[in-house]
Amino acid sequence: MIETSDSIIIRPKVVYSPNYDIKFLGLEKLHPFDSCKYGRAWRVLADRFGDRLIANSLAPVAPAPTEILQLVHTTDYLKNLQRSHFVAQSLEMDSLGFLPIGILDSRVLQPMRLATMGTVMASEAALEFGVAINLSGGYHHASAERGEGFCIYSDIAIAISLLRQSQKINAEDRVAIIDLDAHQGNGLARIFYEDPSIHILDMYNQQIYPNDTYAKERVDWAIPLLSGTKDDRYLGLLKDRLPAFLQESDLPKIVFYNAGTDIYERDLLGGLKVSEEGVLERDRFVFQTVIDLGIPLVMVLSGGYASESYRLIAHSISAVLQTWNN
Repeated sequence: MIETSDSIIIRPKVVYSPNYDIKFLGLEKLHPFDSCKYGRAWRVLADRFGDRLIANSLAPVAPAPTEILQLVHTTDYLKNLQRSHFVAQSLEMDSLGFLPIGILDSRVLQPMRLATMGTVMASEAALEFGVAINLSGGYHHASAERGEGFCIYSDIAIAISLLRQSQKINAEDRVAIIDLDAHQGNGLARIFYEDPSIHILDMYNQQIYPNDTYAKERVDWAIPLLSGTKDDRYLGLLKDRLPAFLQESDLPKIVFYNAGTDIYERDLLGGLKVSEEGVLERDRFVFQTVIDLGIPLVMVLSGGYASESYRLIAHSISAVLQTWNN
């Protein structure tokens, strides 16, 4: 454990359930997203840390119920998620529309609801222990009335709503979202479009999906990148902008970090060229910067479409556990 300048004792917690993985009959292979990276990353961490990981882990016991989802999502949207074709369209996997809704719900939506509860737990743990990592979540394309980009439930927005509801943070407290997934986090920007207490930094490849110009107008600090951006420019921009973003007014009460590994140079969809070492340096810089300011930090995984994604995630989390959990 290391004590920060603001006298917060950092004891990182990892939130995980083996039921996070989305797998059934090989159909998960129809989408480039590695829907089993959560379990793969956990197994790497378990091999490295053993009982120490178990002692510092938390597990959601049940998926997020409807009353929690309704804090952010519209009633009509949640009702439509009871129809197979609507779910398939929201996942952008139309070929799944032939499956019974019971199968889609149990094998796809339920793991996402469980991960949403994981982000809720991570947000509460971060306020208590300084840092918490949910080994899933980061569904930043989901908006109040629509799912897209393999994102159905807006776990970060739901977690913020519950923190406010429980008065763990006040409605006017500043909350920061650091979105470093390669794709623009349009859903979160839409949800918080008229909420000035939510401050968003979004660094993304402007030449790929979703190109949401309306959502971009809501982002406080947009850092659009070009395809092919490499380590030097990527890390240079981040190191220049992030500290200023966090300190532009009152410090946030909590930070949510969308740590997509799709910036990696071998990623199938991200279009950026950040090396494995660059991904690790990015994550370490975000953690160090936020922790040095004494701000509770929640990390969620978000996107990653390379076979190595789980390994990159495990490296970054290992660095956190080794640095702040001695």
